[in-house]
Amino acid sequence: MQQSSSHADIIISNAHVFTADNFTTRNQPPFAEAVAIRGERILAVGSESDILNLRSANTKMIDAGRHTVMPGIIDSHFHLLWGAHNLANVQLDGVRGLDNIREQVQDFKRQHPELTVIRGSSLGYDILPNNARLTRQHLDSIEATVPLILVAFDYHSAWCNTAALTQAGILEGAEVGSNARVIMAEDGFASGELREFEAMDLVFRLIPEPSQADSLRLLKDAIRLAHRYGITSVHNMNGDMAEFELYQEIEQAGDLTIRLYVPFRMYPHFSDGRLQEALDMRDSYQSAYLKAGAFKMFMDGVIESFTGFMLDPYINDPSTKGDAIFSAEHINRLAQQADAAGLQIAVHAIGDAAVRRTLDAYEYARNKNGARDSRHRVEHIELLHPDDLPRFAELDVIASMQPYHCTRPEVDYLTNYLHFIPQNRYQDSFRWYSLHQQTTLTFGSDFPVVNLNPFLGIDAAVNRQRWHGAGTSPEATSPEALTLAQTLTAYTRSGAYTEFAEGDKGRLKAGMLADVAILSANLFTLDPERIRDVEADVTISGGRVVYER
Repeated sequence: MQQSSSHADIIISNAHVFTADNFTTRNQPPFAEAVAIRGERILAVGSESDILNLRSANTKMIDAGRHTVMPGIIDSHFHLLWGAHNLANVQLDGVRGLDNIREQVQDFKRQHPELTVIRGSSLGYDILPNNARLTRQHLDSIEATVPLILVAFDYHSAWCNTAALTQAGILEGAEVGSNARVIMAEDGFASGELREFEAMDLVFRLIPEPSQADSLRLLKDAIRLAHRYGITSVHNMNGDMAEFELYQEIEQAGDLTIRLYVPFRMYPHFSDGRLQEALDMRDSYQSAYLKAGAFKMFMDGVIESFTGFMLDPYINDPSTKGDAIFSAEHINRLAQQADAAGLQIAVHAIGDAAVRRTLDAYEYARNKNGARDSRHRVEHIELLHPDDLPRFAELDVIASMQPYHCTRPEVDYLTNYLHFIPQNRYQDSFRWYSLHQQTTLTFGSDFPVVNLNPFLGIDAAVNRQRWHGAGTSPEATSPEALTLAQTLTAYTRSGAYTEFAEGDKGRLKAGMLADVAILSANLFTLDPERIRDVEADVTISGGRVVYER
């Protein structure tokens, strides 16, 4: 047992404790029976009898019921402010068919008659049969008067009714930069489909900005929702000084109970001088709950909207390989500058060409600046060319992935993805185990792109099965599936390492921050098919109980 002589403020007993620390040579996880907390840190982890010796009359006792106790979950890819604002929209996650969407939209409209624009979130791509695309006429049949904007679950496509296109002045089309597009129909007018941020921003401007009070309220709601699932830290994958200052306001009010690592988001039209804002964020404010120090870019879009940057043409549209948001010269220059300034770099790269260009940029920066402990990251990595797999180890690049993006075809939305790549590339998709063998693999959700519930991601990683064609039942476990211990490590210890915080969190060990999740079941004895039903019974952040079911 690791301990000091002090008495505990909190003791968690009768537990099955996954410490995420000191794995055996056979890669077996260590377990303990109880955890003691004093102040904001772990006092001791060990046997129940030893830990109970640290009890005093004032110790708060928590009986874990033999359930899993683990380090607080670190979601390594999260959009807190986007997700918070998303809570104020029509929620369309899992809703399919025009009639069902109409019902949700009209019910929302009745509840919010004051709205001048209706926005829906988390819409799937498989609304219509045979992978047909939504049009403005479809949306006009749902709502003809008030501008209606429905945003895809991945935030890379949106569909608008005629009223929205007209008010935005783009019914007859518009030129947009990067790989974005206003899709045109055969009648010479906009079809209603918008691809990528620069196109979607043309209609998002119609939506009134939330007030400061509304943003603060929604952020607190999102933080409480995260704690419900044992999340105590997130890497916030978009940010600027204004957003960073908003989080400071929440912390100074005593309401920031989730630890935030916030990068600066670099757009392709920004001048190189905007790199200074990332440095200003890093240097202006640091606390135990809020810090900056990273630089975030998007290299491509997503495969489902043909905006993922691919080495080979799409099988369902051979006229395109997608496109890159940053040229090779541009990202090489930015990577060298950011790396030289000591910033960590994170790049959204989904297609195999996007991943390769990102790795090329990291190699360019290393060759120019010399090797250092940079911990640069590639986000998503949905399709990876085999030649680029060993480069993650060679360049010490972290693989930051989101397992619920690769959900199971027989139960979730992935089937649409399978229409975009050939079957001989299935083995190159979502290569979790292969990357785990090469480098640090860290997991997150990409909230609000998908549900923030990490147990959906854990289920996807552990229960992943082979794909044998779109719409067919899998027949065997995928070689890219992970063990439960490997998956939990990617949500805890690896997440801490990714943000240079491995000395403070990600493990249950004496002296570490007391960020702890007490789950509603024992994950290690539970039927794996029931992992997705788990949530937290208790979440502790810095020694404070911030959620109790």
